[in-house]
Amino acid sequence: MDIDPKPIPEFLEQQREEHTPPELQSFFLDFQDHWERKLWHQLTNSLDEFFKHPESGPQRLALFKNFVLTFADKINQLKLVELGLAASQQCSDYQESLSFLESLSRKVNNPDSQDAYVYATVEVARIKLCLEDLEGARAALDEAEKILDRFDSVESIVHASFYRVNSDYYSTKREFSAYYKNALLYLACVQSHELPQSKQCELAYNLSIAALLSEKIYNFGELLLHPILDSLLDTEHAWIRDLLFAFNTGDLGKYNALLGHLDKQPLFKEKQQFLRQKLCLSALTEAVFRRPPHDRALSFDTITRETGVQPDEVEYLLMKALSEGLVRGSIDQVAGVARISWVQPKVLDKNQIENMRQRLMEWDSSVSKLNEYMEEKLAETVVA
Repeated sequence: MDIDPKPIPEFLEQQREEHTPPELQSFFLDFQDHWERKLWHQLTNSLDEFFKHPESGPQRLALFKNFVLTFADKINQLKLVELGLAASQQCSDYQESLSFLESLSRKVNNPDSQDAYVYATVEVARIKLCLEDLEGARAALDEAEKILDRFDSVESIVHASFYRVNSDYYSTKREFSAYYKNALLYLACVQSHELPQSKQCELAYNLSIAALLSEKIYNFGELLLHPILDSLLDTEHAWIRDLLFAFNTGDLGKYNALLGHLDKQPLFKEKQQFLRQKLCLSALTEAVFRRPPHDRALSFDTITRETGVQPDEVEYLLMKALSEGLVRGSIDQVAGVARISWVQPKVLDKNQIENMRQRLMEWDSSVSKLNEYMEEKLAETVVA
C-alpha cells in the first residue's frame, strides 16, 4: 500500500480543502482532533460514519492508506477490516483490489485478531471469484472455515460474509445443494428485510432454483417459511414461488400450468425430466400424507392415478422414494401394493392443514365411539 509522505495534519487539511464536499468537511476536523488526543475509539467511530456517506467514496482509499494505517494497530482490528473493505471499493480493478485486500489480511493475521483475518480472507476469496480463480477462492474459504470452526463465538458479520461468499462459490460451480445450505445460513446471519429489495429478489430466486434442481433436497420447508420468498410477489419471478408451493404439495395441475415459464429458464429446460420425477415423488408423499396411518396401503393403480407416472414406472418411483428417505415401508410386487409406515414431514399449506384437522376430528370421533363401546361392555359385565 503506497503511503503519502506528508505529515498527518497537512494531509488531512489538504483532503478537507481540496477534495471534501462542504457537508463532510467537519469530519476532518474531528479526525485531527481525535488523532492528536489519541482518542482511538472516537476516531474509529468518526471514520466509520464518514465512510458510510456515499459522497466519501473518492477519498476512502487515500484516507485509509495515508491516515488509518498509521494507527491501525491501535484500533479494533475487525473495524479496521471493515474500513478497508469500504476503501477497496474505490480500487481501479479487481487486481488492485486483490493486492489491497491480501495486504490487509496479512496485517491483521495475528493471534488476537483471527476474526478480522477471517473477514479479510473471505473478501480475498470473493475477489478471486470475480477473477474466475475458483481454486484460489476455495483455498481461501477453506482456510477461513478452519479458523471459524475453532471459535466459540464470533461477530455475525464475519459468519455472514463467509456464508455469502461460500454460497457464491457454489453458485458458480452449480452445486445446488451446497449453495442452498450456505445461502440459508447467510440469511440466518442477517436481517433479510434490511437487504435492498433487488438483493432479496435475487436471493429468493436463486434459492428457489437451487431447491428445485438439487438432487438431495426434497423438503424445502425452511425456504417456504422464510419471509424473503415474499419478495418475489408482484415481480416477473412470482411464478417460481408458485412453482415451489406446487412442488411442496405435488400439485400436477399447477405444475403443468407453469410449464411455459420453465422453458424460459435454461437450467430448468435442461432438467425437465428430473423436475417431473421430483414432482411425482412429492405427489406420492402427499398421497400418503392425506391418508390416515391405518390406511396407507396404496395399490399401484392408485399411485399411477395420483402421481401421474406410467404403470411400468410405479416400482421405480417407490424405490426412489424409499432410497431418498421420503417414505418407509414395503413393496408387494405380486399384489401390486405399497404398504407405507412413515412419510417425511413437510410444511403444510392451508388445504393440508384443513385435511389434518379433518383427520384429527375423525380420530377424536373414533376414540369417543370406542370409549362408549367399552363403557357399554363394562356395564354389561357388571350386570352379569
